Amino acid sequence: MEAKIENKISLTIPGEPRAKQRPKWFKHGTYTPEKTVSYETYIKELFTIKYSEFMPKEEALTLHIWAGLLMPKSTSKKKLGMMKLGILEPAKKPDVDNILKTVMDALEKLAYKNDSQICHVVIDKDYSERPRL
Repeated sequence: MEAKIENKISLTIPGEPRAKQRPKWFKHGTYTPEKTVSYETYIKELFTIKYSEFMPKEEALTLHIWAGLLMPKSTSKKKLGMMKLGILEPAKKPDVDNILKTVMDALEKLAYKNDSQICHVVIDKDYSERPRL
């Protein structure tokens, strides 16, 4: 029996997907690197623009992420064709777990109340002519 998807939201984040960077440690505490803060803010702004009236619920969720990484410019035509067909996949950074953490943290309190609500995750990382999440 297939589950019925009643409430589905979709968001495209243009640009090269970025991984969540590790916090920086100092004598008197930690801070989140500026690149991570600005990327999460970018995701939040895009979500807020598209779903300005959205109210997060407290229910179990499934999160699907597709990361399209830019194809390297210095790629042979043969490899480029394989990338376009999905035969050659990007076994390189950013790591899928860090992409996932960036998205989950950015959408917390916007798409869901707490990231503990996410019970299922599907994430794919492929090459794309238009980089995006």
